[in-house]
Amino acid sequence: MTAQAKAGWMHRNLMLLLMMYLLLPLLATGLYAFAKDWQDSLLPDRWTFEWFGGMFRDIRFLDALWTSFYLCLISVTLSLVIMLPAVFVITIYLPRWESFMKGVVVLPYAVPGVVAAVGLIRTYSSGPIDIAGTAYLLIGAYFIAILPYMYQGIRNSLLTVSAVELLSAAELLGAHRMRAFVTVILPNIWPGVIVSTLLSFSVLFGEFVLTNMLVGGHIQTIQIYLVQRMNESGHLASAIAISYFVFILLLSMVLMKLGKRMNGGVRG
Repeated sequence: MTAQAKAGWMHRNLMLLLMMYLLLPLLATGLYAFAKDWQDSLLPDRWTFEWFGGMFRDIRFLDALWTSFYLCLISVTLSLVIMLPAVFVITIYLPRWESFMKGVVVLPYAVPGVVAAVGLIRTYSSGPIDIAGTAYLLIGAYFIAILPYMYQGIRNSLLTVSAVELLSAAELLGAHRMRAFVTVILPNIWPGVIVSTLLSFSVLFGEFVLTNMLVGGHIQTIQIYLVQRMNESGHLASAIAISYFVFILLLSMVLMKLGKRMNGGVRG
């Protein structure tokens, strides 16, 4: 066996072990979600759809799922609308500000969620801007929470495609800056933008600390619903977790497909 073949074999085995490590908890959760009776055997003794049926018959689950979806969608869309042109301008025209921006966008990592939630509640619970416990405060917190993912993803995409050179070439051919950005830069960075959007949406959809502390008593999201029902039945909690995973998976597939179509349509 050559050194290259041996390295490839080791790489495949490491990837296989990693996938097994990541998927094993999900598999166990899925089995428990369909189990009717599982006591002292390797696999469940009886299977049932009872937990999924009860979950989908509960109007609170559907309301919580829709609430989480539209709150995350608004937050990610707002972040995309603001961050995409901002990162483009900083990367292309104001590169000296990149060091400052890197320090700003990593602040959500440095500040614990509990501390951030307490600070937001104290700041916006009195005075002229009293939005404590409302969706507005949660959307603002979500916007800050995904800054690192949106900024770094868009910036890396711009640097990967050599956006400065592409923009200069488009302008030399007579394209206006805005037209060059829309027709040349955006199609090339769109896959990276889609990945950043999906990552941000997934992070927000699973966020619990900020959501529970900021609006836990006023707005019920899927995370809060899951924690509440977890104390009732482990089978039901597993069914909710699997449904959440399938929802994110289907949404990611739709967005990736839409991104490919938009990218192909623009290039065509």
